[in-house]
Amino acid sequence: MSQLMTALGDGAVVAKRNVIKIKRVPEILVFVLLSPIMFVLLFAFVFGGAIDVAGGSYREFLIAGILAQTVVFGATFTGAGLADDMQKGIIDRFRSLPMSRSAVLVGRTSSDIIYNALSITIMSLTGLLVGWAIRTSFWEAAAGFGLLLLFAYSISWIMAYIGLLVPSVEVINNASFMVIFPLTFVANTFVPLETMPSALQTFAEWNPVSAVTQAARELFGNIPPGTPEPTVWSLQNPILYTLIWVVIFIAIFAPLSIRQYKRAARR
Repeated sequence: MSQLMTALGDGAVVAKRNVIKIKRVPEILVFVLLSPIMFVLLFAFVFGGAIDVAGGSYREFLIAGILAQTVVFGATFTGAGLADDMQKGIIDRFRSLPMSRSAVLVGRTSSDIIYNALSITIMSLTGLLVGWAIRTSFWEAAAGFGLLLLFAYSISWIMAYIGLLVPSVEVINNASFMVIFPLTFVANTFVPLETMPSALQTFAEWNPVSAVTQAARELFGNIPPGTPEPTVWSLQNPILYTLIWVVIFIAIFAPLSIRQYKRAARR
């Protein structure tokens, strides 16, 4: 128990260090605060008039999807941050301190929750300005935001492993973009699934990004009245399906990340 508390305490210190970088590194501030505004305005006003959502508003359909995309992309901060620390020798400095071995990873992934929470807040306020509305209770909406952050946290552990495995910021950014970009677009994030070709539609139906988006729409009350019930289990039970993926990602990649960190630290 004492080791767990030590790890959490040390992780909180590392997380604070990572959060402080927001105001000291302008690039992070731009991504966290300005990119969400740009994405909402771009999709709402440029693509909104060309995409029809039967029985509902595209702007209400859009926000849950763009929130899901943003938090998944925001999880890449973990991989890039760890790769940067490896390159600059900061990990070696952490090794010399009397701190828990897992604190760096706990702090790094936890700080991404704060980054994503800021992005979600800015994006939600922007969404309200362009016509989005939450049509459920406070607690259901809070559950929607919480599920998005929890899903992003699980993705952070994947990025942590990759960041330690390939300690190069450039490689992490390029590899993340090539994987996450199609993953977030071949989903129900921006267009209804029935508009896709059958092969892509099948992939999108079982894509975990589609599940977390569907879950958020349901919890925000953004499913238009009369919308047909999904025909696949993953979208009929999007909250459960999302939680299953969260458990899988953390159960696999948290131990792998910790083991890879110990290996990297011994180099």
